[in-house]
Parts: sequence; structure tokens; C-alpha cells
Amino acid sequence: MQEVPPLDLNEILAYLVRQSGPFLDQLGIRRDLCDKLAEMLYSKRNGRLIYHSLSEDRTLAENITDELDLRIARVLESTGYQTDEGFWNDPAKYKISDNRRHVAIVTTASLPWMTGTAINPLFRAAYLARSAKQKVTLVVPWLSKSDQELVYPNNITFSLPEEQETYIRNWLQERLGFEADFKISFYPGKFSKERRSIIPAGDTSQFISSKEADIAILEEPEHLNWYHHGKRWTDKFNHVIGVVHTNYLEYIKRERNGAIQSFLVKHINNWVTRAYCHKVLRLSAATQDLPRSVVCNVHGVNPKFLNISEKIAADRERGQKVFSKGAYFLGKMVWAKGYRELIDLLSKHKKDLGGFKIDVYGNGEDSEAVQTAARKFDLSIIFFKGKDHADDSLHGYKVFINPSVSDVLCTATAEALAMGKFVVCADHPSNEFFKSFPNCLTYKTSEEFVARVKEAMVSEPQPLTPEQRYSLSWEAATERFMEYSELNKVLNNTNGHPGQGGKINKVRKMPLLPKLSDVVDGGLAFAHHCLTGNEILRLATGAIPGTRDYDKQQCMDLNLLPPQVQHPVYGW
Repeated sequence: MQEVPPLDLNEILAYLVRQSGPFLDQLGIRRDLCDKLAEMLYSKRNGRLIYHSLSEDRTLAENITDELDLRIARVLESTGYQTDEGFWNDPAKYKISDNRRHVAIVTTASLPWMTGTAINPLFRAAYLARSAKQKVTLVVPWLSKSDQELVYPNNITFSLPEEQETYIRNWLQERLGFEADFKISFYPGKFSKERRSIIPAGDTSQFISSKEADIAILEEPEHLNWYHHGKRWTDKFNHVIGVVHTNYLEYIKRERNGAIQSFLVKHINNWVTRAYCHKVLRLSAATQDLPRSVVCNVHGVNPKFLNISEKIAADRERGQKVFSKGAYFLGKMVWAKGYRELIDLLSKHKKDLGGFKIDVYGNGEDSEAVQTAARKFDLSIIFFKGKDHADDSLHGYKVFINPSVSDVLCTATAEALAMGKFVVCADHPSNEFFKSFPNCLTYKTSEEFVARVKEAMVSEPQPLTPEQRYSLSWEAATERFMEYSELNKVLNNTNGHPGQGGKINKVRKMPLLPKLSDVVDGGLAFAHHCLTGNEILRLATGAIPGTRDYDKQQCMDLNLLPPQVQHPVYGW
């Protein structure tokens, strides 16, 4: 191997100035001044000084930046370390010759965990990747074997990220009618038993290469950033979109000291979404109002459900009986998913509903408690283990009952409507999108609930019109996403297109004085970065111990440098 000379002092200083950009930005030092200082220091390396004209500033600045990256890369590579990710790869690997933009979709869960934040971002990646305007990377959490055993169903575990990627792609391919052309990348995560959710370990933003850091879609931006201690998303990416999936405040209110906890979480959610997002999409008005947010359902249904409704419509036209069963409910068996409301309604109106029976499908940590409560009130509920909503055994049900008021936008409700069934649900902001469908029967009172159930049981659902089918599809959801997130404007903005060698042009018009809102946002981001760096504060607010950085096992699984090598501490 050719001997690589070590970095000289000016090269080290130039790189330090570049890496300190976000911090210096908080101190009011303009980013373009930092860039010029780094260029000047690098130009003086080994006692040489390069002079250039103003007309050459932009091109030379980009060349110097690329040259410094390559120089650092060669020094690192000379130590013998190799990786598939990072800027020390062959630069040609990241060369964007077709002038396409890059979208990174970062989410908080992954298959085989059958949760909304695993499934919906997966479909979003597939449908966004169909466009020729952008390349797409889906970034999902990688869990250690012990956490996989707690989270993934049916004892499914993976030894390597490649195995899980194969599983994800096979699952998706069975449900799509086209080849999904997008990349899957992993970041280290840890499972919280108390919160039943995955918390990122380390700086998640570092798992998107700087050469691909163009547009970021943060699925559950508040969740991803509660304990985020790393680079500010809006510093690294040109446009950052948050998609709010979960009504965390509703869940927290049901816990002990819920009022105090929800008050604190509400303000933390406001804090982190404002500091790290340019635009926020709320799937329904059931979520808290957040800075820079708009309400729009940007989710569609699995194409398989629309195919089921086509088959049902064809069978109906042939005179066949398509719905041979009555009512059912399907969902994770935890009280907050609507089981409390269901049991309360059925027990209160047991006489009014006569011989009404309902089948319930679900697994969860509250299974025993839910079934005990149903037996206590002698309710006509038959419990089954959880199933895929597209399972053949569920096609014959005519009425889907979902009394939940904790959802933001219930995927199971959308799937039931897509299959041509009746849906009986609460008149609640989470169901606003569904109210335009004639098969959606909403209620405000428990008495209205009884009336809607009786109406559905003696009536036949209306077949979906082509317009209704399309509005439920992922094609329509992607169109809504492009419009409400302003991604269509960003993609059509020629100033943001990649330039030579895959370099993203990030030329900003710097005013003499920064906007007050930018100063506030920067201050919030800086304060959050400082607070999340303190392990005592992290633990006091419920963080999993050791999640400020990833651990040794995750380093081995994902072929990462140990945190102490990436962030060395010098001296005693």
C-alpha cells in the first residue's frame, strides 16, 4: 500500500472548523465565514497558499471541500479500517450522473414488527421510489438478538442486517404490483419495555452519507429526537419533513401522573419538532398542534385490500353472498387501542344490543386483563389470536367495529373500508378522513353506537366507487404527501439539484442579520444538544441507559467504528 503522509496542522484545523459549523452557527458566526476559514486553512497546508479570483470562489470551494474529504479518507483508510458506508469510499460510488435527488426516510420500527411505523414508511419508500426524480433510502432500526426476541412475533430473529432486509423485501414484494427500487439501511436501536417502543442509539443522522443528505423524512420526528444527541437534521439536510403517527399525549394521560407527564411531553414534542423539522405533517387533528404543521392523511392501504374489494364486488355481481359473518374487531390487545371503550359500550348496552356477538383478534400485554373483564360482564365476545387483516378467514365479516379514540389514523379502519365493509367508529378527529365514505358509520354517544351497530347488522355495504378506491390507495397518498410536505416544490427547485460529482449545492442567501425565528430554532437545537449529552438528565427523563452511543454488539452487527474511536477524548 502506498504510504500516506499524516495530516498536517492546517489540515486538522480546517477539518475541525468544518465539523464545528453547527456550534459556531449557534454563536452567531455565519456559515459562509466558517467555510472561507476552512478553505483558507486548507489552502495553506504544507506552507503553500493558493490564490484565486472571486469568480472561481464557488468551484474552488467545492473542489477544496472534496479534496479535504478525500484526504481525510485516505488517511483513515491507511490505518486499515474498511467500511461500506462513509465518505472514505471510492468517490465514484456516490457520483450522481442522472441529476436525481435523494430522499432518506427514517423510521422508528421495522418488519417483522407489524406496527404502523414499520409498514407505512415501507410503502412510502416504495411509492416515492417509483418517480424518476429521486432515489430513496429507507433507514430502519437494527436490534440486538435479545431485543428482537422481545419485539418480533413468532420467534423471528436475524443474525445479520442482510437477513432482515431480505425478509422486508420479500414481504413487500408479495403486496406490490411492481418492483420496488430503493435502498434499505440500518441504524442501531434499543427496545424500551416500559414504552413498548424502539429508541435510537447514537446519532441516527450519521447513518445517512453526507453525499446523500438531501431530503429527510422523519417518521415520528418527536420520537426520533427525544434523546437525539448528534448533528442537527436541518443542518445536514436541505429539507426535513416530519410525519406524526402517534398520539403520545393520549397514551401518557392514561398512565400514573399522566397529566403532569403529558404536559411535559407536549412541550418537548414542540421543542424537538421545531428545532429539527422544516415541515410537519399530522395524519389527523387527533395529534397535538405542532410548529409548521398541517393536517393531511398521507397514508394509503396495502394494495392487497383493494384487490379483495374487487373480488368481493365481482362475487356480489354474480349473486353470491359475500358477507357470511357479522361483526369483528382487530388490533393490538392493549387497553389504549380501544378495548376499554369496547367493553364499556357493550356492558352498558348489553340489553339494548340483544344477542349481538363480536369476534376479537389481537395479541398484546393486556390480553389476560381484557379477557377477564369481558368474562366479568358476561359479554358475547369470542377472542382469537392476532391475524393479518388480509387473512382469508376475515373476508366474510361485514362490520368492523373500532371504538378507539387514541388512534391518530387507524390503519385497520382504512383496510376494512378498502375491503368494502361497514365501519362503526367514534365521531373523533382521528376518523375525519373516513367520514366521507358512506360505509363509515360514526357515533357521538353510546346510544348512537347502538343505533349504528344495529343499522350495519341489517344493511349491506355500498360498493366502493373508483374515486373512493383511489383516495384510499398509496398512489393518492403519495400525491397528497408531495403536495402538503412541499416536496414537489423542493424537487423542482433547480438550485437544490446535485452538481458535479454528486455534490449538493447548498448556496444560501445570507442576510446581514438572521431571522429571529432562525435564531430561536438554533438556540432550541443547541440547548437540546447540550441537555441530551448529559447521561443523568437522559436517565431522569426516561431514556434507556447507554443510548447516547451504540454498544459493542451493535458495532459488530453493523460494522461500525466504536464510539470512542469516532469521538475520541484526548488528555487526562
